[in-house]
Amino acid sequence: MDRKKIFITRKIPEAGVEKLKEIFDVEVSPFDRDLTQDEIKKMSTGAQGLIPMITNNINREIIDHLTTMQIIANYAVGFNNIDIEYARKNGIVVTNTPDILTEATADIAMTLILCAARRIVEGDRLVRKGGFKGFSPTFFLGVELQNKVLGVYGMGRIGQALAKRAINFGLKIIYHNRRPLGGGSIDFPAQYVSFDELLKESDFISIHTPLTSETHHRFTKKEFKKMKNGAYFINTARGPLVKEEDLVQALKEGWISGAGLDVYEFEQELNPHLIKTDNAVLLPHVGSAATEVRERMSIMVADNLIAFFKGESPPNRVN
Repeated sequence: MDRKKIFITRKIPEAGVEKLKEIFDVEVSPFDRDLTQDEIKKMSTGAQGLIPMITNNINREIIDHLTTMQIIANYAVGFNNIDIEYARKNGIVVTNTPDILTEATADIAMTLILCAARRIVEGDRLVRKGGFKGFSPTFFLGVELQNKVLGVYGMGRIGQALAKRAINFGLKIIYHNRRPLGGGSIDFPAQYVSFDELLKESDFISIHTPLTSETHHRFTKKEFKKMKNGAYFINTARGPLVKEEDLVQALKEGWISGAGLDVYEFEQELNPHLIKTDNAVLLPHVGSAATEVRERMSIMVADNLIAFFKGESPPNRVN
């Protein structure tokens, strides 16, 4: 096959890059940061394959500029950063890296539940500042997980992986999808409920749904006011699923007890009021940040590109 040009918008693990270099001319951005739109245009000019990050906005303007582009292999499970339909209309295939980060992201969601419920990060800060003066029966109380209700919004692969972990901590599982999962779809006890029931009955709500026009700002002050006063809100999916200023209000005014976030509405700019909120655990978008996962993702994007340019159907085509 002819040596095609592949451009990667940011450094990724070498396993996938080396696999690509055996077949293609590969160029990786020299900057360890998100590229500007103009930089993406300039650096990817003449490329037949593009590997963007979830933080790169591959919109109509970019697609129109990339006249030689044949495939966009997103280095992410999500693909809301790409105008999928416009790419299809322009004959560009789009792929992603599904399934591979399921367990790692579920680990982070479970970690956030534990940290929020038992005030782990808040406690760590207190000890480091010299605030620990010894044991007291009423000091720094959190809540236990046993017999509490976890509401999973979006019972896909990650939601199911989280539910299995949560059951081992004594949590009862309810969930809401667009429709109930069929019999035999899950191998653990979980009850399908309406969205309103999920809000009202859950002690913890963890969201695991894709970002679409329908799910954008799915959680606003209306939803937070319906949640239990002592509930906790967890988001490891996509930041814009939540209206962040409303979440801040819910935390400050005590509508809910706490939150655990790995994603934000306006990454990388965090709401300054959220940063100052003690009852929020904030992580730097590390849901898939396990060495093994990121390496497998690099190999998967390479496999998608190699299959496409061999004339085969890419394993993870999304459009």
